[in-house]
Amino acid sequence: MESTHVTLGSSLPVPNLQELAREHLITVPPRYVRPDQDPPVAFASESFPMVPTVDMERLLHEESMPLELEKLHSACKDWGFFQLVNHGVSTSLIEKMKSETQELFNLSLEEKKRYWQESGDLEGFGQAFVSSENQKLDWADMFYLATLPIQQRKHSLFEKLPFSFRETVEAYALELQKLAMTLLNFMSSALKMDAEELRELFEDGFQGMRTNYYPPCPQPQLVVGLTPHSDAVGLTILLQISEVPGLEIRKDEMWVPVKPLPNAFVVNVADALEMITNGVYRSVLHRATVNSVQERISVATFYSPKLTAEIGPSHSLTNPQNPPLYRRVTVEKYLKDLLARELNGKSLIETMKIK
Repeated sequence: MESTHVTLGSSLPVPNLQELAREHLITVPPRYVRPDQDPPVAFASESFPMVPTVDMERLLHEESMPLELEKLHSACKDWGFFQLVNHGVSTSLIEKMKSETQELFNLSLEEKKRYWQESGDLEGFGQAFVSSENQKLDWADMFYLATLPIQQRKHSLFEKLPFSFRETVEAYALELQKLAMTLLNFMSSALKMDAEELRELFEDGFQGMRTNYYPPCPQPQLVVGLTPHSDAVGLTILLQISEVPGLEIRKDEMWVPVKPLPNAFVVNVADALEMITNGVYRSVLHRATVNSVQERISVATFYSPKLTAEIGPSHSLTNPQNPPLYRRVTVEKYLKDLLARELNGKSLIETMKIK
């Protein structure tokens, strides 16, 4: 199959934080100190609202579907986030994905260098959104991989990955593509959209996986694991390798911690879907925090429309009484624009709004 790999961005090289953290640091190196960020919130379940839960089995069952569809619709409108249970992805595949991802980060630094980011590209071990030598850094390492369509993979990287990891990623990527399309189909129904619009945009869409490693930090109140941001794609499906909390979302002017449910995915609306739904569904600010005791690992699978697709408010959701709120742009340009800048909240999607 002919490769049509597209380089969406690049990032300056940074130190491997996992190796740095193994040195039993007592204080945080200055480049990671983030006085501009709110400290992590102290998690107490009774003092925070709970992120909605959506049950895929109930969506697929004729009798329970209408009520569960309304829960999905409400979660996407009011929260931009939900936890998805009974999602249908096999437990054995998820456990393999968890163990293979853990093994990937257990590789020695010398072994990891085989899969390091190359100059001018994002894929492999490294970091994203680093555009300046003076820029403050997140307390995290990243491994990024374009996974679907197959022809848009970076085959020179993908094919030299450990065989067991590559095999598991292959299976997991296909399962999450099916899951994303199922969710988008239900969202289309809830929005009363023309179902063909979303299908044509997202069928055989672009999928990438970002694996995040957050090592324990001696002063977690001084750092941020991942800068507050909204995702650029259509949907993000997050797998937490362990049940260590760290994801926080912005709601009602405060940070709300997400307590991961066993065997659940955390799903969030991203910028492209906010634009397509003309702001009905919201891509919400979120961030990652860290702690002083436990590492945290997560795999974010990003699913977007085809790179060549043009996104903007759906024609079936706009009319003279409800005019378009966003300009139109190709997915490839939007992603490249995001990756060419320092990560900064929802600053990019704000530029897409029609004044």
